[in-house]
Amino acid sequence: MKTVTLALSLFLVSIVGLAQEKTGVDITVTIDNITNDEGKVLAGLHTEETFMKGQGVQNLQSEIKEGKVTLTFTNVLPGNYAIMAMHDANENNRMDYQSNGMPKESYGMSGNDMTMGPPSFNSAKFTVGEEDLEFTIRF
Repeated sequence: MKTVTLALSLFLVSIVGLAQEKTGVDITVTIDNITNDEGKVLAGLHTEETFMKGQGVQNLQSEIKEGKVTLTFTNVLPGNYAIMAMHDANENNRMDYQSNGMPKESYGMSGNDMTMGPPSFNSAKFTVGEEDLEFTIRF
């Protein structure tokens, strides 16, 4: 009886494991022009509501190896998003600024728009549909 119960339990667990489907797309981001390997790269996937207001709907971080990182946001549902990334060289988990308000640390975003002044959601936004996406962000 114990053998039958164990076999049935394993069967049910395997069915549940196979039933889990991917619910969204993956967005892979590569940044390959980081000036040094100090610190880490922080990246956030943002909606218009979270853009430039703190944490994104998904947040990732990565160590830097040979001036390059690759990050993947998973199970992203359809909609409009923007990605912001920064090189947190001193690992204090925030952007540091010079006395004149200019950033001390490198940053970039989807769309790679580097105009003067703060970035806008519209210049960085992209639409997620049903296909996985890949971006290269430049600092």
